[in-house]
Amino acid sequence: MSEQGAASKLVSYAEGSTLVMERTFDAPRELVFKAYSQKEHLENWWGPKGWQTTSVKFDFRPNGEWHYCMKCVDEKQGEFFGQLSCGKTYYQEIVEPERITYKDVFVDAEGNEISNMPEIFASITFLEENDKTKVIIRSQFDSVETLQQIMDMGVVEGSASQYERLDILLEELK
Repeated sequence: MSEQGAASKLVSYAEGSTLVMERTFDAPRELVFKAYSQKEHLENWWGPKGWQTTSVKFDFRPNGEWHYCMKCVDEKQGEFFGQLSCGKTYYQEIVEPERITYKDVFVDAEGNEISNMPEIFASITFLEENDKTKVIIRSQFDSVETLQQIMDMGVVEGSASQYERLDILLEELK
C-alpha cells in the first residue's frame, strides 16, 4: 500500500490543543488491543516504517511504564539512518479491551526526560464495529503551540506509517 493510501486511512484533526486521530482496522477489538498491550507485538509495529523499536522496560498495568527506543534502520532515510528516538509511557488507566490512558514523554536512552520537549496526555479508545475495530487516539497538549510543534515533527505521517505496519501484524495474528 502506498504512503498516501495509508495516510488517507488515518483521519486526524485538532480540537484546540488536542490532536485526534482515528483509524479503523480489519481485525477484532481484542486482537487490536492485544497488539497495543503485549511487548512482543508493540515492538513489531510501533514506529514508522524503517524504524525498529526495542523495549527497555515494559510493565503494562495502571501505574506501570513502557520505556522504549526506536532506531532508524533504513539507510534510504538519509540523515535519520542510525538516529535513536526514545520515549516513556506512564500507563494511567487500562480497561481491557476498551481503553488505555497514559502520559508519554521524550527521554534519552537511559530513560531521563528531555527538557523542553512536550508531554503528551493521551487516551486510546477501541470501538467494535462489525468485526472491525475503530481506534480513536486523543492526545492532549498544554497549548496549541505545543500541538503545532508535534505536528511539525511529523506525528500524523509517522502514525499513518506505523498503522500500516500494524495492519500487517494484525493479518499475521488472525
